[in-house]
Amino acid sequence: MVDRLPRYAAGKPPVAVDGLASYKLSSNENPLPPIPAVVEAIAAQTDFNRYPDPLSTKLRTALAGFLDVPAEDIVTGAGSLGALTQLLTTFAGQNDDGKPDEVIYAWRSFEAYPICVGLAGAESVRTPVTADGRHDLEAMAAAVTARTRVILLCTPNNPTGPILTAEETERFIKAVPSDVVVVIDEAYQEFVRAEDAVDGIRMYRKYPNVVVLRTFSKAHGLAGLRVGYSVSQPQLTQHLRVAATPFAVSQIAEQAAVVSLQNFGQVVERVQSLVAERDRVTAGLRDLGWFVPDAQGNFVWLDLGDDSAEFAQLAGERALSVRAFGNEGVRVSVGEVEANTRFLELCKVYTKPPRRS
Repeated sequence: MVDRLPRYAAGKPPVAVDGLASYKLSSNENPLPPIPAVVEAIAAQTDFNRYPDPLSTKLRTALAGFLDVPAEDIVTGAGSLGALTQLLTTFAGQNDDGKPDEVIYAWRSFEAYPICVGLAGAESVRTPVTADGRHDLEAMAAAVTARTRVILLCTPNNPTGPILTAEETERFIKAVPSDVVVVIDEAYQEFVRAEDAVDGIRMYRKYPNVVVLRTFSKAHGLAGLRVGYSVSQPQLTQHLRVAATPFAVSQIAEQAAVVSLQNFGQVVERVQSLVAERDRVTAGLRDLGWFVPDAQGNFVWLDLGDDSAEFAQLAGERALSVRAFGNEGVRVSVGEVEANTRFLELCKVYTKPPRRS
């Protein structure tokens, strides 16, 4: 089975070009380091000869206060991807009759979804995103069958960028059976500025079948430490704890996350600087007449189709690494100011703008 699964393709580093600083815009990383207090906290730790707290008690306690939720409703994982793997292991797989459960998600969306679903032993049911890169929630609801166990909602959607609104998400949750687990994946939640965007925590409070995924990888700049979490009501959390990977979050990651939460105002300032750059990039692209889906994460999506590989190669010749997805499109992460400017300069001379299919 494993040999039939797609391979996860991480964003490649940029190729060195004489006379140019290289920039990696291929992995949706935060180009800024963690805030100074977090760097100091990491440097001060020495207890690596000890196992970390398997329950991440300090972090869950800090998150409980930050989110105003019970600490018992939080399960940590190695990034939101680790938390997702725990979810799928718990709620989707093979049945006694040998038939796999079904997991519904939009496509294209986060490329790890089909891998994680397959490793859980379940079957992927993909519904195409709309022409403007949004989830087709009506089609997703129509795809539900008696075998559906989990639905993944990625908002903002990676790699296309748009959010799900609160109104449409709540309508969707009400439309699907209450025994289907609805996962609201909010890895880029801190970058969202759309006023009508769904807030996963509000949905979790109202609906017992909702699970929220969040991470410290993006806004907090802790991608390399692998710390994320899920939030769900006790009916789900009691089962998630059984499948949770012991010691998935190291003590260094836990302490870094706690300190980052304690200094969240500084995190917000850094995120806002990236949002301003994102808005500058999208405005620049639209000034060129290019279609760009609503960008609410820390990246933009170019629907370049068969020209995707060519564009990525041209970016590489300018010491920029971007993420091409086959013949579907190119995702470009918001990076340093110089990197974003160089990306826009490439777009000004590129003669095959994105399509609106």
